[in-house]
Amino acid sequence: MFDWKKPTVQMLGRWQPWHDGHQALFKRCIAKTGQVAIQVRDVQGASGGDGQDDNPFNWDEVCQNIEAGLLKDGFKRGQEYEIMLVPNIVNITYGRGVGYTFEEEVFDTSVTEISATKIRQKLRDEGKLN
Repeated sequence: MFDWKKPTVQMLGRWQPWHDGHQALFKRCIAKTGQVAIQVRDVQGASGGDGQDDNPFNWDEVCQNIEAGLLKDGFKRGQEYEIMLVPNIVNITYGRGVGYTFEEEVFDTSVTEISATKIRQKLRDEGKLN
């Protein structure tokens, strides 16, 4: 059961769509605290920021994609993770001594080369996405 008082790792993104790179990041996050809060910037049809204008998936589709992806590795919503709708956050600001850190995870080339832009184009080429 997801414990709202337990230390938790946050993943914030558009997830357009959820892919193997996100899956790899999730696995690193879950290893840190045992649970993850996945925050979804619902930006379908809007700009997610500089160079982030292609956002064809809506909130429900993003949630379904995340749940299906994580279930492949046995992770279940409400247990190891929760998904939250958040505004179109484009800046994260913090003060001193806030009790959390910002960390960049570094992966090998096979993961860093995964591109949601290329995935969306492939889906369009296959007629699976408008």
